[in-house]
Amino acid sequence: MIALILVLSGLLRLIGGTGQAIAREMGDLDVRGGGFANQSCEPPRDVATVLEALREREERLDEREARYAARSAKLATAEAEIADQLAALEAAERALEETLARADSAAETDVARLTAVYENMKPKEAALLFETMVPEFAAGFLGRMRPDAAAKVVEGLSPEAANVISVILAGRNANAPAR
Repeated sequence: MIALILVLSGLLRLIGGTGQAIAREMGDLDVRGGGFANQSCEPPRDVATVLEALREREERLDEREARYAARSAKLATAEAEIADQLAALEAAERALEETLARADSAAETDVARLTAVYENMKPKEAALLFETMVPEFAAGFLGRMRPDAAAKVVEGLSPEAANVISVILAGRNANAPAR
């Protein structure tokens, strides 16, 4: 009975054209690709336009990225050079400060030595020498001398020279800020 039903079902399919339709559909299948052989892979026009615009934008972005990478490399090089130059400047500044400190120390030593020489001179001879000096210069030495030695030198100065030097000595710290 079941065999009879299967035979009748097959005959109906052959007579009704269902088998032919299935065979045609199977022939349209691309067995290798799993898709349909008669269908086109071309995207619709509006999708193709969008895809082309996206490709162009991707190219522009790639170019921009390459420019930024090159610029970044140049900036890194410049930063390294600036850091090197800054280190060299700092080293030169330290060397200059050391040189200035030595020069100041040497100048201070020279002035201290010359002041000691003036203190050890006879007051009348020192006074004659101080009379010929520029008053600001003479006041500088008198200000550094021991008070007793400076007093003896000032005694030997003319009243005009003693007055000018005294005014300079009294006013040299007048503009210093008060505590």
